[in-house]
Amino acid sequence: MVALQSATFAQSGAFSITASPAENTRNGMNISWATGKGTTSALVEVTSVKDANWKNSIVRNINGEYCITYDSLYSKRPDGKNFYEDVKINKYNAHISGLKRNTMYKYRVITQSDTSLVHYFKTSGKKWEACIISDFHAYAPLYHRTKSAMDMIGTVEKYGKPFDWVLHLGDITAWGGCYSFWQSLYTEKPFHNYMWAGVNGNHDNMTRTNKGNTNKFFRDAAAYPLNGYEGELGVCYFFKYGDVLFIMLNNENMRSEEGLQKAQKWVKRVVAENPARYKVVCEHYQWFFGASGKDSQYPRWSKLFDELGITLALAGNNHIYASTHPLYDGKVVEPGKGTVYIQTTSSDNERGSACDLEKPLEHNSEKIKFRWTEGGQTISAMHMKVTRKKMVLTLLDRNGKVLDTTEVFPIKK
Repeated sequence: MVALQSATFAQSGAFSITASPAENTRNGMNISWATGKGTTSALVEVTSVKDANWKNSIVRNINGEYCITYDSLYSKRPDGKNFYEDVKINKYNAHISGLKRNTMYKYRVITQSDTSLVHYFKTSGKKWEACIISDFHAYAPLYHRTKSAMDMIGTVEKYGKPFDWVLHLGDITAWGGCYSFWQSLYTEKPFHNYMWAGVNGNHDNMTRTNKGNTNKFFRDAAAYPLNGYEGELGVCYFFKYGDVLFIMLNNENMRSEEGLQKAQKWVKRVVAENPARYKVVCEHYQWFFGASGKDSQYPRWSKLFDELGITLALAGNNHIYASTHPLYDGKVVEPGKGTVYIQTTSSDNERGSACDLEKPLEHNSEKIKFRWTEGGQTISAMHMKVTRKKMVLTLLDRNGKVLDTTEVFPIKK
């Protein structure tokens, strides 16, 4: 499968169709798509998968907003040729409410000239399962990167019961400013079959020239909840899936102390206003450097996570898997009394990181319970199962072999 050419944008049919979480996924979902600039409105139709003939469907007429976020940016075609993206499109964000909890839905987008393929999502219930993946750096000339990640999602699908949605931890594109990369990704089967939620990675935030980098690339590629803070609406956001509150952060605007404080102030407010059995914070940059165990983002957040009773902290970026024991006040504590920190590997079979796993860690050896990488050619993902009693996160390699299992319990303050 190859990236679609710029001529697509002149067509009147819908493309880049994807489901994102609403603030409360028990009864709502956000759906995003785009059309060429000649089409300014479209219908989105949603119904239960049991409604074979779409007789009881919810239909919304949505007006698009003219979008040139990605226009004229330097890019690469699948054949490796250089070109400038021609992306003058209408972008659609539809919020669908009034849905039934714990229910599989199907949806499609209808324009004057075309009806899209059928896509799917599932609303949340008390028990659910998800796939966690990151860092596959989709890049048009090297489709094998995307295929490696999509195949890994298929491996997770075969593990245990079918999962309900996909959580990504950033860097799913090589350059987020190249719209054809996003458009090609959205033709992949896992984007048709699941709700996706994720965080803005540094690659998702950047152009090919590394100039004009912006969180708008991530924002305008989906329809995430607009409940973040100033400058981060649709980029930083929170949502509930069942009994779990997910808080999604943007590292690119937390590099300075001022940016960090803005983010932490918002996280405090979100936790205070949205009580939940489990609280999970996701960002792209790693908590620890996997090769040495040296601190990375952990000391910037650990005191606040202790204060707020954050159950689980997820990250990616370092391309070396690491999971910790429960931590509180910088020390290992009993399950249910501290935050568990986990960071994912890459999953593109190309841009992994190597380290000597037999060599003792130089730093934080008492905190980190397990590490893993295959070196430069690494592929893995996690299966996440949530019940009222506990979360179970299972790291799988490309063949479905279980490498690490982490149980996470609600924190009782």
